[in-house]
Amino acid sequence: MSMITKAERTKQFILETAAPIFNQKGISGANIDDVLAATKLTKGCLYGHFEGKEDLALQVIEHMLNANGEKMLLTISKGKTAKAKVFAFLDFYKDPLNTYLKGGCPIFNIAVESDDNFPAIKEKIAGVIRHGQELFVSILNQGIENGEFSNKLDPVVYAFKAVAAVEGAVVMCRAMNTAKPMASLLKSLKSELEGYAL
Repeated sequence: MSMITKAERTKQFILETAAPIFNQKGISGANIDDVLAATKLTKGCLYGHFEGKEDLALQVIEHMLNANGEKMLLTISKGKTAKAKVFAFLDFYKDPLNTYLKGGCPIFNIAVESDDNFPAIKEKIAGVIRHGQELFVSILNQGIENGEFSNKLDPVVYAFKAVAAVEGAVVMCRAMNTAKPMASLLKSLKSELEGYAL
């Protein structure tokens, strides 16, 4: 196990504690006082690790995206077949009211907020979304190559549709405070994919 310094541990603790605050309140809504209250640290300690709110926000977002990405990759990698990988991805969204990180999907929360206000963050999110699409498409292509799916399946179209649908559904289900529509959506996306199974 690599030795991690007390300073690094403290910084990690700040990022982990601040992540749900930023995810629930947004970049503009979250403030240093919320983070101080949650971490029970002094302002001096916090500013020993971050230059200010903007630096904290950028690093918290980086942390959220990495944590979300790792969790997603771990989930998908458990699937032995392309279909199992896609189903594992879809099931990652099955409980929109109780998301892995409190407050919904960080990717879309940040995407919506950064659209007009935070160009550097928007750029980062665009990269994450593009990368996610490429990964999804490559899994589907693999499935076509190894004879799981018919080549009538259009990986680019299905990948975009699936992600747009589940991400949109998280937002809608949370707004309406019900997970029910998500269950039907996942069932529908799965049966669509099953339709291409050979």
